[in-house]
Amino acid sequence: MTIAVKVPEELSARVPAEQRGPGLDRDDVRLLVSRGTEVTHHVFAELPRLLRAGDLLVVNTSPTLAAAVDGRIGHARVVVHFSTRGDDGRWAVELRDPDGRGTTRARAGTPTGTEVRLPGGARLVLEEPLSARGERLWWARVSGAQVLRVLREHGRPIRYSYTERDQPLSVYQTVFALPAPDGAGSAEMPSAARPFTARLVAELVSRGVQFAPITLHTGVASAQAHEPPYPERFAVPTASARLINAAKAGDGRVIAVGTTAVRAVESATGPDGVVRAAAGWTDLVVTPERGVRVVDGLVTGLHEPEASHLLMLRAVAGRAAVDRAYEEALRGLYLWHEFGDVHLILPEENPHVERCDGNSW
Repeated sequence: MTIAVKVPEELSARVPAEQRGPGLDRDDVRLLVSRGTEVTHHVFAELPRLLRAGDLLVVNTSPTLAAAVDGRIGHARVVVHFSTRGDDGRWAVELRDPDGRGTTRARAGTPTGTEVRLPGGARLVLEEPLSARGERLWWARVSGAQVLRVLREHGRPIRYSYTERDQPLSVYQTVFALPAPDGAGSAEMPSAARPFTARLVAELVSRGVQFAPITLHTGVASAQAHEPPYPERFAVPTASARLINAAKAGDGRVIAVGTTAVRAVESATGPDGVVRAAAGWTDLVVTPERGVRVVDGLVTGLHEPEASHLLMLRAVAGRAAVDRAYEEALRGLYLWHEFGDVHLILPEENPHVERCDGNSW
Protein backbone atom coordinates (compact mmCIF):
# COMPACT_ATOMS: atom_id res chain seq x y z
CA MET A 1 0.00 0.00 0.00
CA THR A 2 2.85 2.40 0.72
CA ILE A 3 6.29 3.19 -0.58
CA ALA A 4 8.86 1.82 1.84
CA VAL A 5 10.79 5.05 2.27
CA LYS A 6 11.01 7.83 4.79
CA VAL A 7 11.18 11.44 3.63
CA PRO A 8 14.14 13.12 5.37
CA GLU A 9 13.21 16.16 7.44
CA GLU A 10 15.61 18.34 5.46
CA LEU A 11 13.49 17.81 2.33
CA SER A 12 10.56 19.71 3.83
CA ALA A 13 10.04 23.06 2.08
CA ARG A 14 10.15 25.54 4.95
CA VAL A 15 9.37 28.75 3.03
CA PRO A 16 7.79 29.54 -0.35
CA ALA A 17 10.01 29.54 -3.42
CA GLU A 18 9.83 33.31 -3.85
CA GLN A 19 11.35 33.79 -0.38
CA ARG A 20 14.38 31.60 -1.01
CA GLY A 21 16.40 34.16 -2.95
CA PRO A 22 16.25 37.43 -4.90
CA GLY A 23 14.44 37.37 -8.21
CA LEU A 24 12.64 34.09 -7.57
CA ASP A 25 8.93 33.57 -8.23
CA ARG A 26 6.41 30.85 -7.46
CA ASP A 27 7.19 29.02 -10.71
CA ASP A 28 10.86 28.57 -9.78
CA VAL A 29 10.13 25.30 -7.98
CA ARG A 30 11.42 22.12 -9.57
CA LEU A 31 9.20 19.89 -11.70
CA LEU A 32 9.58 16.12 -11.86
CA VAL A 33 7.89 14.71 -14.98
CA SER A 34 6.71 11.10 -15.27
CA ARG A 35 5.74 9.37 -18.49
CA GLY A 36 5.26 5.82 -17.33
CA THR A 37 8.52 4.88 -15.61
CA GLU A 38 10.50 7.45 -17.63
CA VAL A 39 11.41 10.42 -15.43
CA THR A 40 12.86 13.78 -16.45
CA HIS A 41 13.75 16.88 -14.45
CA HIS A 42 12.64 20.44 -15.13
CA VAL A 43 11.66 23.78 -13.63
CA PHE A 44 7.94 24.51 -13.27
CA ALA A 45 8.29 27.56 -15.53
CA GLU A 46 8.96 25.08 -18.37
CA LEU A 47 5.44 23.65 -18.11
CA PRO A 48 4.20 25.31 -21.35
CA ARG A 49 6.85 23.38 -23.29
CA LEU A 50 5.72 20.10 -21.74
CA LEU A 51 2.07 20.50 -22.73
CA ARG A 52 0.56 20.95 -26.20
CA ALA A 53 -2.27 22.81 -27.89
CA GLY A 54 -5.59 21.17 -27.06
CA ASP A 55 -4.56 20.03 -23.59
CA LEU A 56 -6.96 21.03 -20.82
CA LEU A 57 -5.92 21.91 -17.28
CA VAL A 58 -8.63 21.42 -14.65
CA VAL A 59 -8.02 23.96 -11.86
CA ASN A 60 -9.56 24.44 -8.42
CA THR A 61 -10.87 27.96 -7.72
CA SER A 62 -11.41 27.43 -3.97
CA PRO A 63 -9.81 30.20 -1.89
CA THR A 64 -7.86 29.37 1.25
CA LEU A 65 -9.38 30.42 4.57
CA ALA A 66 -7.54 31.71 7.63
CA ALA A 67 -8.77 28.56 9.33
CA ALA A 68 -6.61 28.39 12.49
CA VAL A 69 -7.99 30.24 15.53
CA ASP A 70 -6.66 30.40 19.10
CA GLY A 71 -9.06 29.39 21.86
CA ARG A 72 -9.22 28.25 25.46
CA ILE A 73 -10.66 25.25 27.27
CA GLY A 74 -10.80 26.51 30.82
CA HIS A 75 -7.34 27.96 31.36
CA ALA A 76 -5.68 25.75 28.74
CA ARG A 77 -4.74 27.19 25.36
CA VAL A 78 -5.85 25.30 22.25
CA VAL A 79 -5.86 25.97 18.53
CA VAL A 80 -8.98 25.22 16.52
CA HIS A 81 -8.58 24.19 12.89
CA PHE A 82 -11.88 24.84 11.10
CA SER A 83 -12.17 22.19 8.39
CA THR A 84 -15.57 22.05 6.70
CA ARG A 85 -18.95 23.75 7.10
CA GLY A 86 -21.86 21.34 7.19
CA ASP A 87 -25.29 21.89 5.67
CA ASP A 88 -26.80 22.20 9.16
CA GLY A 89 -24.54 25.11 10.13
CA ARG A 90 -22.12 23.07 12.20
CA TRP A 91 -18.41 22.95 11.41
CA ALA A 92 -16.03 20.01 11.31
CA VAL A 93 -13.09 21.05 13.48
CA GLU A 94 -9.85 19.67 14.82
CA LEU A 95 -8.57 20.76 18.22
CA ARG A 96 -4.79 20.93 18.57
CA ASP A 97 -2.35 21.92 21.30
CA PRO A 98 0.18 24.72 20.83
CA ASP A 99 3.68 23.23 20.66
CA GLY A 100 5.52 26.30 21.95
CA ARG A 101 7.18 26.91 18.56
CA GLY A 102 4.35 28.72 16.82
CA THR A 103 2.73 25.57 15.45
CA THR A 104 0.65 22.77 16.96
CA ARG A 105 0.57 19.09 17.80
CA ALA A 106 -2.28 16.59 17.90
CA ARG A 107 -4.56 16.70 20.93
CA ALA A 108 -6.07 13.54 22.35
CA GLY A 109 -8.89 12.68 24.74
CA THR A 110 -11.24 15.63 24.23
CA PRO A 111 -14.75 14.50 25.24
CA THR A 112 -18.16 15.26 23.77
CA GLY A 113 -19.57 18.52 25.13
CA THR A 114 -16.18 20.21 25.48
CA GLU A 115 -16.57 23.99 25.22
CA VAL A 116 -13.94 26.19 23.62
CA ARG A 117 -13.93 29.97 24.11
CA LEU A 118 -12.98 31.79 20.92
CA PRO A 119 -12.01 35.44 20.31
CA GLY A 120 -14.82 37.96 19.91
CA GLY A 121 -17.13 36.25 22.39
CA ALA A 122 -17.77 33.12 20.32
CA ARG A 123 -18.13 29.70 21.91
CA LEU A 124 -17.65 26.33 20.27
CA VAL A 125 -19.09 23.07 21.63
CA LEU A 126 -18.02 19.63 20.39
CA GLU A 127 -21.10 17.54 19.58
CA GLU A 128 -19.98 14.30 17.93
CA PRO A 129 -17.03 12.79 16.06
CA LEU A 130 -17.16 13.30 12.33
CA SER A 131 -16.45 9.64 11.72
CA ALA A 132 -16.51 6.35 13.56
CA ARG A 133 -12.89 5.93 12.42
CA GLY A 134 -11.63 8.18 15.19
CA GLU A 135 -11.94 11.42 17.12
CA ARG A 136 -9.53 13.68 15.24
CA LEU A 137 -12.32 15.69 13.62
CA TRP A 138 -15.54 16.68 15.40
CA TRP A 139 -18.79 18.25 14.40
CA ALA A 140 -19.07 21.39 16.52
CA ARG A 141 -21.59 24.17 16.91
CA VAL A 142 -20.51 27.78 17.29
CA SER A 143 -22.57 30.47 19.02
CA GLY A 144 -21.99 34.13 19.77
CA ALA A 145 -20.46 35.03 16.40
CA GLN A 146 -20.41 33.89 12.78
CA VAL A 147 -17.53 31.53 12.09
CA LEU A 148 -16.47 33.25 8.88
CA ARG A 149 -16.27 36.56 10.72
CA VAL A 150 -14.15 34.93 13.44
CA LEU A 151 -11.82 33.57 10.76
CA ARG A 152 -11.56 36.94 9.00
CA GLU A 153 -10.87 38.88 12.18
CA HIS A 154 -8.90 36.39 14.29
CA GLY A 155 -7.79 33.52 12.06
CA ARG A 156 -4.50 32.72 10.37
CA PRO A 157 -3.55 30.09 7.79
CA ILE A 158 -3.06 26.57 9.10
CA ARG A 159 0.59 25.64 9.16
CA TYR A 160 2.60 22.74 10.47
CA SER A 161 5.93 22.36 12.23
CA TYR A 162 7.99 21.75 9.09
CA THR A 163 7.42 25.37 8.00
CA GLU A 164 9.69 28.13 9.28
CA ARG A 165 7.22 30.85 10.24
CA ASP A 166 3.71 32.22 9.86
CA GLN A 167 2.92 33.64 6.43
CA PRO A 168 0.23 36.10 5.33
CA LEU A 169 -2.92 34.57 3.86
CA SER A 170 -1.94 35.83 0.40
CA VAL A 171 0.94 33.35 0.36
CA TYR A 172 -1.62 30.54 0.61
CA GLN A 173 -3.85 31.75 -2.25
CA THR A 174 -3.37 30.31 -5.72
CA VAL A 175 -3.66 32.40 -8.88
CA PHE A 176 -6.96 30.60 -9.59
CA ALA A 177 -8.63 31.37 -6.24
CA LEU A 178 -11.97 33.16 -6.44
CA PRO A 179 -14.12 34.40 -3.55
CA ALA A 180 -17.08 32.10 -3.00
CA PRO A 181 -20.50 33.80 -2.83
CA ASP A 182 -21.19 32.20 0.56
CA GLY A 183 -17.71 32.89 1.92
CA ALA A 184 -16.74 29.22 1.83
CA GLY A 185 -13.24 28.06 1.06
CA SER A 186 -10.54 25.52 1.80
CA ALA A 187 -9.10 24.85 5.23
CA GLU A 188 -5.75 24.27 3.56
CA MET A 189 -4.46 25.55 0.23
CA PRO A 190 -5.08 23.45 -2.92
CA SER A 191 -1.32 23.60 -3.19
CA ALA A 192 -0.67 21.89 -6.54
CA ALA A 193 -1.71 25.15 -8.22
CA ARG A 194 0.53 27.36 -6.12
CA PRO A 195 3.45 27.46 -8.61
CA PHE A 196 1.24 28.92 -11.36
CA THR A 197 1.75 32.64 -11.98
CA ALA A 198 -0.29 35.02 -14.12
CA ARG A 199 2.60 35.15 -16.59
CA LEU A 200 2.74 31.37 -16.85
CA VAL A 201 -1.03 31.10 -17.33
CA ALA A 202 -0.84 33.66 -20.15
CA GLU A 203 1.91 31.69 -21.85
CA LEU A 204 -0.08 28.46 -21.58
CA VAL A 205 -3.14 30.14 -23.11
CA SER A 206 -1.01 31.58 -25.92
CA ARG A 207 0.16 28.05 -26.74
CA GLY A 208 -3.39 26.70 -26.97
CA VAL A 209 -3.72 25.11 -23.54
CA GLN A 210 -7.20 25.58 -22.08
CA PHE A 211 -8.43 25.83 -18.48
CA ALA A 212 -11.55 24.33 -16.92
CA PRO A 213 -12.37 25.74 -13.48
CA ILE A 214 -13.96 23.56 -10.82
CA THR A 215 -14.36 24.07 -7.08
CA LEU A 216 -13.58 21.70 -4.24
CA HIS A 217 -13.27 23.06 -0.72
CA THR A 218 -10.59 21.02 1.01
CA GLY A 219 -10.73 20.01 4.64
CA VAL A 220 -7.74 19.71 6.95
CA ALA A 221 -5.05 17.32 5.80
CA SER A 222 -4.81 13.83 7.22
CA ALA A 223 -2.59 13.66 10.28
CA GLN A 224 -2.76 9.88 10.45
CA ALA A 225 -1.32 7.22 8.18
CA HIS A 226 -3.77 5.63 5.76
CA GLU A 227 -6.62 7.96 6.75
CA PRO A 228 -8.90 8.32 3.71
CA PRO A 229 -10.28 11.73 2.75
CA TYR A 230 -13.53 12.90 4.30
CA PRO A 231 -16.52 14.15 2.26
CA GLU A 232 -15.93 17.59 0.75
CA ARG A 233 -18.10 20.14 -1.04
CA PHE A 234 -17.52 20.49 -4.77
CA ALA A 235 -18.95 21.97 -7.96
CA VAL A 236 -18.27 21.24 -11.62
CA PRO A 237 -20.02 23.93 -13.70
CA THR A 238 -21.70 23.24 -17.05
CA ALA A 239 -19.09 25.15 -19.07
CA SER A 240 -16.23 23.14 -17.54
CA ALA A 241 -18.03 19.85 -18.13
CA ARG A 242 -18.38 20.80 -21.80
CA LEU A 243 -14.71 21.71 -22.08
CA ILE A 244 -13.63 18.40 -20.55
CA ASN A 245 -15.92 16.36 -22.79
CA ALA A 246 -14.71 18.27 -25.85
CA ALA A 247 -11.07 17.62 -24.95
CA LYS A 248 -11.80 13.92 -24.54
CA ALA A 249 -13.63 13.83 -27.88
CA GLY A 250 -10.63 15.40 -29.61
CA ASP A 251 -6.95 14.68 -29.12
CA GLY A 252 -6.51 16.85 -26.04
CA ARG A 253 -5.42 15.47 -22.68
CA VAL A 254 -7.33 16.26 -19.48
CA ILE A 255 -4.75 17.11 -16.83
CA ALA A 256 -5.98 17.78 -13.31
CA VAL A 257 -4.12 20.36 -11.24
CA GLY A 258 -4.15 18.73 -7.85
CA THR A 259 -5.81 15.71 -6.29
CA THR A 260 -8.76 17.98 -5.43
CA ALA A 261 -9.43 18.52 -9.14
CA VAL A 262 -9.30 14.77 -9.75
CA ARG A 263 -11.81 14.13 -6.98
CA ALA A 264 -14.21 16.80 -8.24
CA VAL A 265 -14.09 15.80 -11.92
CA GLU A 266 -14.30 12.08 -11.31
CA SER A 267 -17.26 12.72 -8.97
CA ALA A 268 -19.07 14.41 -11.88
CA THR A 269 -18.28 11.66 -14.38
CA GLY A 270 -20.78 8.93 -15.14
CA PRO A 271 -19.99 5.27 -15.90
CA ASP A 272 -20.21 6.25 -19.57
CA GLY A 273 -17.20 8.55 -19.17
CA VAL A 274 -19.26 11.71 -19.76
CA VAL A 275 -18.78 14.64 -17.37
CA ARG A 276 -21.98 16.41 -16.33
CA ALA A 277 -22.47 19.54 -14.26
CA ALA A 278 -22.67 18.56 -10.59
CA ALA A 279 -22.52 20.16 -7.15
CA GLY A 280 -22.83 19.00 -3.57
CA TRP A 281 -20.81 16.65 -1.40
CA THR A 282 -18.45 13.99 -2.66
CA ASP A 283 -17.19 11.03 -0.67
CA LEU A 284 -15.39 9.54 -3.66
CA VAL A 285 -12.03 7.94 -2.91
CA VAL A 286 -10.06 7.37 -6.11
CA THR A 287 -8.06 4.16 -5.86
CA PRO A 288 -6.31 1.92 -8.39
CA GLU A 289 -9.21 -0.52 -8.07
CA ARG A 290 -11.74 2.21 -8.92
CA GLY A 291 -9.52 3.84 -11.53
CA VAL A 292 -10.12 7.14 -13.31
CA ARG A 293 -12.63 7.70 -16.10
CA VAL A 294 -11.62 11.09 -17.46
CA VAL A 295 -8.30 12.30 -16.08
CA ASP A 296 -5.27 11.57 -18.29
CA GLY A 297 -2.61 13.35 -16.27
CA LEU A 298 -1.99 15.16 -13.02
CA VAL A 299 -0.03 18.10 -11.61
CA THR A 300 0.53 17.38 -7.93
CA GLY A 301 2.83 17.96 -5.01
CA LEU A 302 4.97 15.28 -3.40
CA HIS A 303 3.04 13.33 -0.80
CA GLU A 304 4.14 11.49 2.32
CA PRO A 305 4.49 7.72 1.76
CA GLU A 306 1.56 7.09 4.15
CA ALA A 307 -0.78 9.55 2.44
CA SER A 308 -3.97 8.25 0.84
CA HIS A 309 -3.25 10.61 -2.09
CA LEU A 310 -0.74 8.08 -3.40
CA LEU A 311 -3.58 5.68 -4.17
CA MET A 312 -5.03 8.35 -6.47
CA LEU A 313 -1.65 8.86 -8.16
CA ARG A 314 -1.44 5.13 -8.78
CA ALA A 315 -4.94 5.18 -10.25
CA VAL A 316 -3.72 7.73 -12.80
CA ALA A 317 -0.21 6.46 -13.52
CA GLY A 318 0.16 2.96 -12.11
CA ARG A 319 2.21 1.80 -9.15
CA ALA A 320 5.47 1.27 -11.04
CA ALA A 321 5.43 4.82 -12.40
CA VAL A 322 4.69 6.39 -9.02
CA ASP A 323 7.30 4.32 -7.19
CA ARG A 324 9.90 5.20 -9.82
CA ALA A 325 9.05 8.92 -9.60
CA TYR A 326 9.37 8.95 -5.82
CA GLU A 327 12.69 7.16 -5.93
CA GLU A 328 13.92 9.89 -8.30
CA ALA A 329 12.43 12.66 -6.15
CA LEU A 330 14.32 11.39 -3.11
CA ARG A 331 17.52 10.85 -5.06
CA GLY A 332 17.25 14.32 -6.58
CA LEU A 333 16.52 15.99 -3.21
CA TYR A 334 13.18 17.40 -4.28
CA LEU A 335 11.28 19.39 -1.64
CA TRP A 336 8.03 18.16 -0.09
CA HIS A 337 4.82 19.78 1.18
CA GLU A 338 2.78 22.81 0.11
CA PHE A 339 5.76 25.10 -0.62
CA GLY A 340 7.73 22.30 -2.24
CA ASP A 341 8.40 20.96 -5.70
CA VAL A 342 5.88 19.52 -8.14
CA HIS A 343 5.24 16.24 -9.95
CA LEU A 344 3.69 16.18 -13.44
CA ILE A 345 2.23 12.85 -14.52
CA LEU A 346 1.67 12.54 -18.27
CA PRO A 347 0.51 9.59 -20.38
CA GLU A 348 3.35 7.53 -21.82
CA GLU A 349 2.52 8.44 -25.42
CA ASN A 350 3.61 12.05 -25.95
CA PRO A 351 4.88 12.32 -29.52
CA HIS A 352 4.15 16.04 -29.83
CA VAL A 353 5.79 17.21 -26.61
CA GLU A 354 8.82 19.44 -26.97
CA ARG A 355 11.25 17.80 -24.57
CA CYS A 356 13.39 19.83 -22.19
CA ASP A 357 16.89 18.99 -21.07
CA GLY A 358 16.47 16.27 -18.51
CA ASN A 359 19.93 17.01 -17.09
CA SER A 360 19.19 20.63 -16.28
CA TRP A 361 19.37 19.82 -12.58
